[in-house]
Amino acid sequence: MSTIAENIAKVGARIREAAQASGRDYATIGLLAVSKTKPAAAVRQAHAAGLLDFGENYLQEALEKQRELSDLPLTWHFIGPIQSNKTRALAEHFAWVHSVDRLKIAERLSAQRPPQLPPLNICLQVNVSGEASKSGCSPEELQALAQAVSRLPNLRLRGLMAIPEPTDDPAAQHAAFARLRQLRDGLGLGLDCLSMGMSHDLEAAIAEGATWVRIGTALFGARDYT
Repeated sequence: MSTIAENIAKVGARIREAAQASGRDYATIGLLAVSKTKPAAAVRQAHAAGLLDFGENYLQEALEKQRELSDLPLTWHFIGPIQSNKTRALAEHFAWVHSVDRLKIAERLSAQRPPQLPPLNICLQVNVSGEASKSGCSPEELQALAQAVSRLPNLRLRGLMAIPEPTDDPAAQHAAFARLRQLRDGLGLGLDCLSMGMSHDLEAAIAEGATWVRIGTALFGARDYT
């Protein structure tokens, strides 16, 4: 069985190759290690192998890991669905939130961000595949939402996030990621981030401009269900 360090090296090689193939600078692509359902010990191993950014979907689990790993200089990203009653903890304990899909949530995060912390980095989640089961604002709602969020005082709108419908068809993968890039560029807000691509489709995402690829399985193995 591969170690986490070996897996990180393999994913890093994939990212480098994808960047080279698309004429991009490898340094502009961040590896966000999705550590949901994985123990703090696995995060510690990943940090020892060079990773600093970790993505969590479940708030309580994330807060427990943050406490256990408080000795490490980690950057925590929240990437899961957001309930209104969870916004204060998100505003207080995370540097990034990738999954904002409505103005009410953004307003609460801005109001609850502690004044001693820098602005909270925000990505707006867009439902690019139109799946009823997926979170995310519709492409039609995006312009108004982005304009409103960009004006909130304690947030820094950085870009867009998507979880397209899974497919093994490279053309479909590219089309979904290209759509997110086009939506971001069409906002005219100078946003610099695209959070897109996972273990099975990171190459297509990088080709279409991903700046964060969210990788879980390829780093830590299959998800642990508890």
